Amino acid sequence: MQKMRLGRTEMMVSKVGFGGIPIQRLTEDEAVTVVRRCLDLGVTILDSSHVYTTSEERIGKAIAGRRESLILATKTPSRTCDGVASDLNLSLERLGTDYIDLYQMHGVRDFDDLKTVLDPNGPMTVLQEAKRAGVVKHIGLTSHSLDVLKEAVKSPHFETVMVALNFVNDVAANELLPLARENDVGVIAMKPLAGGMLDNITLAFKYLMGFPDVLPLVGIDKTEYIEDVIRIVEAPWSMSETEQHEMARVKAELGTRFCRNCDYCQPCPEGILISFILQVRSAVKRYPPEGIFSGTVGEMMEKVANCQKCGECETKCPYGLPIMDMIDEEADWFLQERGKFLQQYQT
Repeated sequence: MQKMRLGRTEMMVSKVGFGGIPIQRLTEDEAVTVVRRCLDLGVTILDSSHVYTTSEERIGKAIAGRRESLILATKTPSRTCDGVASDLNLSLERLGTDYIDLYQMHGVRDFDDLKTVLDPNGPMTVLQEAKRAGVVKHIGLTSHSLDVLKEAVKSPHFETVMVALNFVNDVAANELLPLARENDVGVIAMKPLAGGMLDNITLAFKYLMGFPDVLPLVGIDKTEYIEDVIRIVEAPWSMSETEQHEMARVKAELGTRFCRNCDYCQPCPEGILISFILQVRSAVKRYPPEGIFSGTVGEMMEKVANCQKCGECETKCPYGLPIMDMIDEEADWFLQERGKFLQQYQT
């Protein structure tokens, strides 16, 4: 597969990367088979996270004997020095390696969170020390907040950023990419299929291939899926007028009911995590059901019943989404699906 330069990391990586969320749903043997098929087809960069349950361990088993030819990226959600150090050591153990090519601060929510990450006595000191020791080669950041990412690319600490980018949620193309290029920061694109809302993978990846300096991550749980994606990205790039019209049609259709995770609607007076609620179907598709349908996620979904219909969220949404109706629909759907799962589990 052709390769691309990932910003000032100077790492040359395959034109698409492996996203490690979906393999959590597979058996270990199935996951190893999927990862190895991706490697055989030329994928050279694999992304996971400390919080993706079995993902790192399965990637570690799959890459045994092939580590030196690959770029490993993973993440920590921790915001303390001890937490980051612990997460890093566990990731090294799970992946079966003595260094991480790209270690990312995971899911930085807002400016306060970014300030915590960059605190002179905070977690960045651990990563800088690990970098000096050669345990971490490069440092990145992931976020669903475009404002956070636009600030992060100006920092000397981050060599890459990860952003949601697809032809429905395309604001980053105009607002983030020019800044990233100006600062030579590598850009990694998550959610190429808009969290499962786009079913035309040809259009989805043709759109992203229009940005030759952006690395799309593909969450893979079937070997035939990566085969299809690679056929698309390896073909000579072109975008017909018909395809452009179809993208515009789909964008217009989904745009009125599509959460971009900007979080301008927050905070909710009732503590409802609106953007999470509106992305829950994607989570159910990608994560192990026993984790999604129990514990914290279930509690967050049940909180929707506390909505007082004050409408504050809708007045703050820059996309004019009917948020109150949407969270009710998602909560009803989730509770029905959880009921089905629990009934099946009990029988």
